Amino acid sequence: MNHWITGNTQLICLIGHPVSHSISPAIHNAAFFHLGLDYAYLAFDVREDKLEVGINALRTLNVKGFNVTMPHKQAVLPLLDEVMPEAQMIGAVNMVLHENGRLIGYNTDGIGYVQALAEEGISISGKRIVIAGAGGGARSVAIRLALEGVPEIVILNRTLDKAEEICSMIRKNVPSCKAEAVPLTERGLSQQLMEADIFVNSTALGMHPYEDKSIIEDPRMLHRELVVTDLIYNPRKTKLLQMAEEAGCKAVNGLGMLIRQGAAAFKIWTGVDMPVEALLFDRK
Repeated sequence: MNHWITGNTQLICLIGHPVSHSISPAIHNAAFFHLGLDYAYLAFDVREDKLEVGINALRTLNVKGFNVTMPHKQAVLPLLDEVMPEAQMIGAVNMVLHENGRLIGYNTDGIGYVQALAEEGISISGKRIVIAGAGGGARSVAIRLALEGVPEIVILNRTLDKAEEICSMIRKNVPSCKAEAVPLTERGLSQQLMEADIFVNSTALGMHPYEDKSIIEDPRMLHRELVVTDLIYNPRKTKLLQMAEEAGCKAVNGLGMLIRQGAAAFKIWTGVDMPVEALLFDRK
């Protein structure tokens, strides 16, 4: 089916800095084309000091909605009219619906991560999960994992207060989950990984311009039973995931999470299920 831009085409977009690496436009536009929906998806590079101006512009242009990526997932909250309960708990928004003049914030990152693991045949039941980083992605994943019944989560971050903030939120809302904040040091990470079942890198190490970096420098920190996941999807195989595979670990990149969180957002914007299985993605 032909897909032409018309006078009625509704705009959905991505805002963040940087955004040139994003494949969200390709995913959503392919889905619109497949379903014959009159939408278009674009990526806009919006710097931190221009966020409020950018949000006001999107409101004025009457966009149907937009995704929010780093570094705006938390800063965008006070600029919205309403924030859904899970996103409030997380303290971060990754997608916004523009409805009747109101900007409504959601967070689909965490459910996207959980669904991506399930697609890889990885169970989170009864698992001890260690997360490096305490930004918007870490908050989303940690809180969703707690809500899904994970019994123990450890968050390591150089600024301990940020990790403790997430853990306090988990302890308050999901008391059955043991949440611990630990300073992010090489020794601290090594100690936590010894008893971890799943490791999550939510830092930018491994993504442009840090492709030659890894949150783990010594591969001996990785044991064969450990599942190593990276929220980064470009490059598909970060230095961390290369090390994990060489150590015999199951390695999972962030593309599955991107697709599944995008599918959840797609349904909120359009009212239609994203045809994920009909779209071809090379996730390796």
